[in-house]
Amino acid sequence: MNFETIFFDLDGTLYDNDCGLWEVIRQRMALYMNERLGLSWEIIPELRRTYFETYGTTLRGLQANYQIDADDYLQFVHDIPLQDYIKPDPNLKEMIQSLPYRKFIFTNADSRHAERVLNALKLDNCFDGIIDVRAVNFYCKPEPEAYQIALQKAHVSNPQTVVYLDDSIHNLSPAAQLGMFTILVGNYEADRAAKLIIPRLMDLRERFPELWENHHYQNSNHG
Repeated sequence: MNFETIFFDLDGTLYDNDCGLWEVIRQRMALYMNERLGLSWEIIPELRRTYFETYGTTLRGLQANYQIDADDYLQFVHDIPLQDYIKPDPNLKEMIQSLPYRKFIFTNADSRHAERVLNALKLDNCFDGIIDVRAVNFYCKPEPEAYQIALQKAHVSNPQTVVYLDDSIHNLSPAAQLGMFTILVGNYEADRAAKLIIPRLMDLRERFPELWENHHYQNSNHG
């Protein structure tokens, strides 16, 4: 293995999905569709499911069909007291910092939300950068363009040198096709798009010690 870079998804990957935060975000998405667009509560669940399956995210679907203001949408759905749902874990911070690679957040959210999450988790100094939805020109995982642009932003020429962690198998599939080493975070059944499955991010060291033991990262290559 010759890894140089690790991409981390944000929501549901850096913290456990069962904390309740993602459910609140989904509720805020529905509230936006009702309050800002006047859509009835009855059609919103099915419309969101259709947008997810067709476009990858609700945001992309709303942009395509309602020409919404993305900044207004992102600010609205992420207007949440994060500290009520997620807490810092010093052990997680130590584990991430100990990884001897370049590390990036790669998220369908915007950088403001990502920064707030990292601050709430006290992980704000653990990453080399945030590749957010604006950085990839509002393409969203699992759209292939999002991954191509993310690789460019991280100055990665060979996707096979990238480890990518995400809690969505749909998001891992395009990464696997590009040759990234894909890790599914969460209790899921095996899928060929995931080369490794771990229950929580904290299990990475136990389940994949080779990341620490056999790394070939050379900082001088990126200086």
